[in-house]
Amino acid sequence: MAKERTVFTCTDCGGTSPKWLGKCPSCGAWNTLIESIAESTSPVKNRFASLAKTAEIAVLADIEASDIERTPTGHEELDRVLGGGIVEGGVVLIGGDPGIGKSTLLLQALDSLQRAGENTLYVTGEESGAQVALRSRRLGLDRSQVKVLAEIQLEKILATLDATQPDIAVIDSIQTVYSDQLTSAPGSVAQVRECAAHLTRAAKASGVCIVLVGHVTKEGALAGPRVLEHMVDTVLYFEGDTHSQFRLVRAIKNRFGAVNEIGVFAMTEKGLKGVSNPSAIFLSQHPEPVPGSCVMVTLEGTRPLLVEIQALVDSGGPSPRRLSVGLDKDRLAMLLAVLHRHAGVACMDQDVFVNAVGGVRISEPAADLAVMLSITSSLRGKPLPKGFIAFGEVGLAGEVRPAPRGQERLKEAAKLGFSVAVVPKANAPKKPIEGLTIHAVERVEQAMDVVRGLG
Repeated sequence: MAKERTVFTCTDCGGTSPKWLGKCPSCGAWNTLIESIAESTSPVKNRFASLAKTAEIAVLADIEASDIERTPTGHEELDRVLGGGIVEGGVVLIGGDPGIGKSTLLLQALDSLQRAGENTLYVTGEESGAQVALRSRRLGLDRSQVKVLAEIQLEKILATLDATQPDIAVIDSIQTVYSDQLTSAPGSVAQVRECAAHLTRAAKASGVCIVLVGHVTKEGALAGPRVLEHMVDTVLYFEGDTHSQFRLVRAIKNRFGAVNEIGVFAMTEKGLKGVSNPSAIFLSQHPEPVPGSCVMVTLEGTRPLLVEIQALVDSGGPSPRRLSVGLDKDRLAMLLAVLHRHAGVACMDQDVFVNAVGGVRISEPAADLAVMLSITSSLRGKPLPKGFIAFGEVGLAGEVRPAPRGQERLKEAAKLGFSVAVVPKANAPKKPIEGLTIHAVERVEQAMDVVRGLG
């Protein structure tokens, strides 16, 4: 019988401490120790014995490397974030807010794979088989042959995987699974870490692709120890407002593909459908240009996206507000200082609100120039020209720095009908792009002069 004792476990590194500390003694992270139950097992029975097999030492040059075969899921947007499809023996972790569509998307993907001849298994720990069947009928997946197992005990799940040998299995969710080897409750740090380790080893040993559904905390991070994200091959996050029909699936980690790729979906009565032209979601719906609006081209992984940046400048009180949604608020304060110092546009006594339309989050500095132009447009009450785009990083000295893959951004803008672009001089193409007039600038004041000349 295992003996229980209380310890404090770090959610980042999994290290333990016999007493609560503000700082983890192993990794140095603050406020990450939570109370849990430590297990002391008999030395005769080692529960880690099945996790690893002895392997011979090999020289790296002698190891045969082959291309990874991928199996498309039948959903182009999901394949994009996965790097082309599922991989044999791969482990995928997908997290998101409750009700955002994780189970819906995975059930649709399993049905498509099953109809393509793959052996699939859906393990549900939060719903009964009848509830899963009801959802499949609501999604229009008539006569689906996907196998469903309602189980939360790890040992029974592993036995089922060994007996049925599926090509892909979904575990919904990892926080509900528990092992008999531990006495702590499902969802605890020890249970999540150990169950994920066993499932990962099973995937690598048998070649089955396992998809783990993870809960998220109120801060939006995946619940459980951070080591969970280190164990798996791919980490996907579901983003978006449950009140909006659009959803974004973002790859945060991918050993088999590019990171920061996004897939865009629309929630319909028949489930999630891929959006082939996501730029249309983030662009202006105004019939005529309005002050405070500027379109930029951002990169999400390998995909160029056109996003509308909106700014509202209004008279503030003694302590003016600076608020940004979808953009870095600290960078907004820096851009306002550069705008004042190098372009003579003062907003010291003004409230400034900046928003990236459509709920998209822009982390790259290439949005700097579009943000400054939208702020200036709102402050002066003059709209930017129709069909206008801008992108480029702005430095503290007022210089406009180039953005990566500028040619692709410009070609995407031209394809969608934009006619005027203000870009960094280093991003100006050597050959003209049909239908697009390009103004290359080196400094912020030059960009402001160009916009005044176009108005």
